[in-house]
Amino acid sequence: MAIGKYSISLSSSVTQNYQHVLAMVFAIKEINENPRLLPNVTLGFRIYDSYLNPRWTYQATLHLLSPWNKFAPNYRCDTQDNLFAVIEGFFSAASSLIPSVLGMYKIPQLHHFLSDVSFNNTAGEKVSLVQNEELEGIIDVVNWVSLPNQSFIKQKVGSIDLQAPADRTVSINEDIILWGHWFKQRRPHSVCSKSCYPGYRKKKKEGEPFCCYDCAPCPEGKISVQKVEMDHMVDCLECTGDHYPNKEQNFCIPRVVSFLSYEEPLGISLALISLLFSLITALILGLFSKHHNTPIVKANNRILMYTLLLSLFLSFLSAFLFIGQPEKVICLIRQTAFGIIFSMAVSSVLAKTVTIVLAFLATKPGSHWRNWVGKRLAKYIVLSCTLTQAVICGLWLAVSPPFPDADMHSFTEEIMLTCNEGSAIMFYCVLGYMGFLATASFSVAIPARKLPDSFNEAKFITFSMLVFCSVWLSFVPTYLSTKGKYMVAVEIFSILASSASLLGFIFLPKCYIIVLKPELNHRNQLIQRKH
Repeated sequence: MAIGKYSISLSSSVTQNYQHVLAMVFAIKEINENPRLLPNVTLGFRIYDSYLNPRWTYQATLHLLSPWNKFAPNYRCDTQDNLFAVIEGFFSAASSLIPSVLGMYKIPQLHHFLSDVSFNNTAGEKVSLVQNEELEGIIDVVNWVSLPNQSFIKQKVGSIDLQAPADRTVSINEDIILWGHWFKQRRPHSVCSKSCYPGYRKKKKEGEPFCCYDCAPCPEGKISVQKVEMDHMVDCLECTGDHYPNKEQNFCIPRVVSFLSYEEPLGISLALISLLFSLITALILGLFSKHHNTPIVKANNRILMYTLLLSLFLSFLSAFLFIGQPEKVICLIRQTAFGIIFSMAVSSVLAKTVTIVLAFLATKPGSHWRNWVGKRLAKYIVLSCTLTQAVICGLWLAVSPPFPDADMHSFTEEIMLTCNEGSAIMFYCVLGYMGFLATASFSVAIPARKLPDSFNEAKFITFSMLVFCSVWLSFVPTYLSTKGKYMVAVEIFSILASSASLLGFIFLPKCYIIVLKPELNHRNQLIQRKH
């Protein structure tokens, strides 16, 4: 390197490897201005471009051996302009040509020159290169900022302590770093890969440097957002539980809280149907109460008839427990109330069917079934069957009661508020027991439908239980294949359909006689039909 003045011309464009050249200029300026580093020595420099061409590489090397103003290798006319060392380029193909020329003049490369060199840093501490070319000591990290007037500002921003533990070797204070105006006051990034757009993440290229990567779309359910202080998204982020990603996966949208409500068409439709059937049941109950002492009402066991109508009325109303936002008390009582009320209805049908069969058997001479005919047996069947279901529901509430819950996984854009059944086993025990009662009623009603005309009510019971069983058999797979509020809608529909089948097949024929054929509602007509 030559002793003397030097100058550098900067253009408006940033050329390749400009940062490296600028760093060398700053380093030489720091060394020359600090008398403690290389006292009584002033460093200069020359910069030549080989253009990755062997001819230009040789020519640039010979220029280094020539005086400043003429091409005359190894000619010395100025003792202050001495070539002391050469820093090679970054490409091995071009650098390999330089030693073949410089070796003849005993001029070393940089790594040979730096062996056994020592100097002091700004704190006065010694920094040296040992024989194996490893640094010892603490090296300053200096931030240089070039100004438009080609002057420089330097600021110590950290240090490199080569003797410190690995996790504390480098210490940088990023807050006091001043980047050049072309960096727009932010950390410069590699030009190997462009910034990833929002909705994408960095994916490392195999066999490439760490700064080279591809941009891959974020996985489903995750997002990435491009921020000022982070140009490249290393990985995608998950939205919080109450948000979901938009289509471009660069923004989280709040999820809508949903449940089967009275404000939506499905909820209000089911509520109106439930209310309609409740009113029809109440009218039929009033009609039978008005004709309480007529033959057709007496002949059908008035107590059982009123019990069945009351349980159907409550069944229709129980649908309202399933509509609206789930709350603790509602979740506790809605399935148990449904199970007990339906068990009362089905057990009433079972008691009615058994009574019909026993009444026919008791008409035979010498039949011992006469002792079983009466209201006491029907009451016992209804009470015992209903209490059994109540015990099952009580165990359910004691072991694992239902509770309000939020389904965060079934729907991407919605948080579904539901009642968690607590114990699925107990829920299906309630349904299973109700199915057992329905199967028993259907089994008894099938042979009873062939009885004489005076007992032909068994035919209507058979049809009603056939529809009832069909509804609940189709309920199970449909219920399991739906989610959220649609599960609730399926259960409400099953309640309304099965209750309507009992109401229609059992009571509408009687209402027809009472209202439209009152002449048939006489004892003589019933006896005449019997014979």
